[in-house]
Amino acid sequence: MDFDETFSPVVKPATVRTVLSLALSRRWPIHQLDIKNAFLHGMLSETVYCAQPAGFEDPARPDFVCRLNRSLYGLKQAPRAWYSRFAAYLLSLGFVEAKSDTSLFVYRRGADTIYLLLYVDDIVITASSPAILQHTIQALQQEFSMKDLGELHHFLGMHVQRCGSGLLLS
Repeated sequence: MDFDETFSPVVKPATVRTVLSLALSRRWPIHQLDIKNAFLHGMLSETVYCAQPAGFEDPARPDFVCRLNRSLYGLKQAPRAWYSRFAAYLLSLGFVEAKSDTSLFVYRRGADTIYLLLYVDDIVITASSPAILQHTIQALQQEFSMKDLGELHHFLGMHVQRCGSGLLLS
């Protein structure tokens, strides 16, 4: 039914600049993360079949097909399935999707604030304290296989470099 909904929402460039400006003005740490094999994390909500993979055919049943339980790279639904899975997990942690950009997730509890930007499998995350930032990264690492790339230095083709009290984007 939703076969045409194959896209994965991605963060808008204006949202990236706004969040970086906020983090910089508040002197918050800014980290970047990379999800490993992101599309393999997606759960399919519809029934999808595929031909038996090359090298794994059952010679006794050559006409049989495989029913997929999870998404695969190359599957049209994979980007959307990944986004839905990741967004659902963030919502379970207490994040909310921003109304202006569905790839901006915001967490607020007391004095703690976190902004998370998602562009397919690339994440930029900033928080009001290093402790809450590390706690959130650890929660994400328990659910998804990911690399913590440390302080933001490269995102969406932009080289990011701290210089004094600012950021140089090139």
